[in-house]
Amino acid sequence: MNIANFPVYTVSQVNGYVKSLMDDDPLLTGLLVRGEISNYKCYPSGHHYFSLKDEQGSLRCVMFRGEAARLRFRPANGMRVVAFGRVSVFPRDGQYQLYCNELMQDGRGALDEAFERLRRRLEEEGLFAPESKQPLPRYPNKIALVTSPAGAAVRDMLRVLGSRWPLAEVLVAPVRVQGQEAAGEIAAAIHRLNNRADIDLIITGRGGGSKEDLWAFNEEVVARAIYLSNIPVISAVGHEPDVTIADYVADVRAATPSNGAELAVPDQAEERHRLEQLNRRLARALQSRLGGARRELDRLKHSRALTNIKAPIQDRRLAADDLRRRMGLALRGKTDRARQGLNAQKERLPLAARARLAAQRGRLGRLATGLDAMSPLKVLGRGYAIARAGEDVVSSVAQARPGDKLDVLVSDGVLKCAVEEKEERTWQ
Repeated sequence: MNIANFPVYTVSQVNGYVKSLMDDDPLLTGLLVRGEISNYKCYPSGHHYFSLKDEQGSLRCVMFRGEAARLRFRPANGMRVVAFGRVSVFPRDGQYQLYCNELMQDGRGALDEAFERLRRRLEEEGLFAPESKQPLPRYPNKIALVTSPAGAAVRDMLRVLGSRWPLAEVLVAPVRVQGQEAAGEIAAAIHRLNNRADIDLIITGRGGGSKEDLWAFNEEVVARAIYLSNIPVISAVGHEPDVTIADYVADVRAATPSNGAELAVPDQAEERHRLEQLNRRLARALQSRLGGARRELDRLKHSRALTNIKAPIQDRRLAADDLRRRMGLALRGKTDRARQGLNAQKERLPLAARARLAAQRGRLGRLATGLDAMSPLKVLGRGYAIARAGEDVVSSVAQARPGDKLDVLVSDGVLKCAVEEKEERTWQ
């Protein structure tokens, strides 16, 4: 063999070629591998590195942080698992390895894996979000049961609903709850009920059974029908340990069909007891209010305002007198303070200013005396009178005519007079 005729390749070219072959192989792009974990390491980056081995060989594996975050268990050396992923070459090392997308503990069946994959996908879409849950009506008028009409579950629900809240009307929407056609029938029934305006609540479920028996409630079509329902839905599937996809999507999950009926309606005995308590509390409150009103009426009947009608007026008079007295004291005190201030100012004046002030005071006194002597009241006091016609003073006979009414002012009052005749006279 003449090797001189063979082309020469670099290591990177060879590794790249092998990688392209593996990446194009449909078998290696998605396969399940069973084995035992060894050399397991989890790095701070979040990536997981380990090997899968069996009695005859070993396969290097890597699981990156994003996929590892979805693991529901903690891998450990010696654990038997089934890994799903693709086989490819890491060009830098030239070694092939399994890039894991999912890792499952060995022994779980295909149904478990299908359940888990659907659960994760629907959860990522937001079908299980708490904010999408609807509250249950407290007093539903009409309840629809989406279940088998021949099973024990429907009888249990009817019995519980009838004993707890017989006021609710119950409609049974018959469907198959097991078999290939069951999921489609359940979803269709939920859609039909949403087209009615008289349904307040839906309960869907069945009695216990194997995982295969309950599988209709793990189908995506049922999950989406429950999520899209405008009517609140209670999922009541199997026994308490049984968990289905419908339980995650429903507005309320019940442990059993009987428990679903209990959650759907109130207990009439408890409601009757509550109403009796409210009635007693209302009666006590009314009695208390009536007693308070009666005491207030008695107080008003004996109040001073009703027994002594003049009392408020007397109180106001006393208050007015007190206010008048306080005002007088205040004015008197103010006058005294003003006089004291004036006297103090006078004492501070020089002697010449004091003399001028005394002279001015004497002159003011003389003028006041003269003014008083000229006062009409003084004239009236000496026996004279003043005649007035309305507001005008009559000082001449020409201002009056016979028949005119005159007011004659004297010292102690007014005389109402009438002019009978007039006589002109000159007083010398």
